[in-house]
Amino acid sequence: MQCDTNLDYAFAEAGTVEQEVQTQFVTAGSLLYSVEHRPWLPPDSQWLLSQRWNDLLFAHFAIEPPKLRRLVPDALTLDLYDGFAWLTISPCCTSHMRPSGVPPLPGVSFFSQLNLRTCVTMEGKPGLFHFSVDAGNLSAVWFARVFFRMPYWHSAIQVSGATIRARHPEERAIRFRSRRLHGPASLDGPAKFDVVYSPEGDPVRARRGSLDEFLTERYCVYSWNRRKFYRTEVHHQPWPLQQANV
Repeated sequence: MQCDTNLDYAFAEAGTVEQEVQTQFVTAGSLLYSVEHRPWLPPDSQWLLSQRWNDLLFAHFAIEPPKLRRLVPDALTLDLYDGFAWLTISPCCTSHMRPSGVPPLPGVSFFSQLNLRTCVTMEGKPGLFHFSVDAGNLSAVWFARVFFRMPYWHSAIQVSGATIRARHPEERAIRFRSRRLHGPASLDGPAKFDVVYSPEGDPVRARRGSLDEFLTERYCVYSWNRRKFYRTEVHHQPWPLQQANV
């Protein structure tokens, strides 16, 4: 498990696997000039959306491939490491989300979200497939559904620790609680998530070929909607990772 704080994260070109639809996104500003860490170059077109992810937790779980295979569209290949598929839960606080040419907007650009995802590959490009993304902002839910065809759901999310840490540096623990307001439910009611986590040690970059790199250094996201696949290209700096107490 790793925890990252205050990382600039930019959505890049979203080309669809279906050639008749082309929605283009690239990455923000000078980030485009730092590409030596990427397995392929970002698209050469105008970036559309950028955002910052703060106090993010990666919680990874090794899963027998057949258990996830039935939940992933057939056209996507599960990307395995050491023979296992990997399920990742990532709570974070999103800030400064903005389209190109538009400043961050209060009430829209700042919200919390919870990602549930696995590693997949298609057409030679390893990426991510999200089972769900719970967001505390209804506008963000509809934006992601319309423009990225991603399974966003509106949830009531409470975060403590992350916002007060700047005023109290000794406070490192972050509590993240989510309760889904609309969308698929769990067996005992609305889907809920409750975690307390804190970073430990100094940030480091994942070693090339390591499990950490396999799970975190992904530069596209796949989604499926109405019998079409969409690939959203993503550009960011290598993740500075810390061990986490959870």
